[in-house]
Amino acid sequence: MIPIRITIADIELQAELNETKTALTIAQKLPITFTGNYWGDEIYGTIPVRCEEENPVEVIEEPGTLGYWRIGRAFCIFWGATPVSRDGEIRPASPVTVIGKVTAGLEELIVKRPQRLIIRIEAE
Repeated sequence: MIPIRITIADIELQAELNETKTALTIAQKLPITFTGNYWGDEIYGTIPVRCEEENPVEVIEEPGTLGYWRIGRAFCIFWGATPVSRDGEIRPASPVTVIGKVTAGLEELIVKRPQRLIIRIEAE
């Protein structure tokens, strides 16, 4: 695993990237700063990385999962229902590659839900 820090407004998330090719490609580009958007209980934003799908999933198993959405070249943070979720599941708009997980700070993000989403991802 590759430890990273994700800063959103005054919130700092500790996270780790996994060993997928996609995650390793993103790790090589760090630091990355981008503007994010909400889509239900998901934050996503375009990053300067272009990767193909890698073991794509249609439903996210764990809150705090980090994903890469190939269609939007987007880095995603999932923690709850999206507009296409059914029965409380966490469902992206279309399949994503799971690239890691948030290990600390997710609760603060959920409670504060900052409106200005300037996001910075850095290696730890």
